[in-house]
Amino acid sequence: MFRYKQVIVARKDLKLSRGKFAVQVAHGAVTAALKAQKEKPEWFKAWFHEGQKKVVVKAENEKSLFELKAQAEKLDIPTALIRDAGLTEIPPGTITVLAIGPAPEELVDRVTGHLKLV
Repeated sequence: MFRYKQVIVARKDLKLSRGKFAVQVAHGAVTAALKAQKEKPEWFKAWFHEGQKKVVVKAENEKSLFELKAQAEKLDIPTALIRDAGLTEIPPGTITVLAIGPAPEELVDRVTGHLKLV
């Protein structure tokens, strides 16, 4: 039996308030989940019924997010990059987080297993 999870990777180099950070993570989680529901409905359903496990980790910068996204896509894992509208703390179009999955834990860990928890 697979276990499923979603990992949201946040940039360490952005200095966001706690509230802004939480909202960006939430945007990533929802966007990636909806994408997975369309692209990998069996993964989404299993993850949803297992309790929707989510983990938030940190990466160095925007470049790191793109590298992780490419690795996830090679494994056919749904991803979502979140770009901020720029209405509050950061410039418009700033990429804040990358959400990966939901997908089987083993696959997600190949991409994000080395990253530290927030």
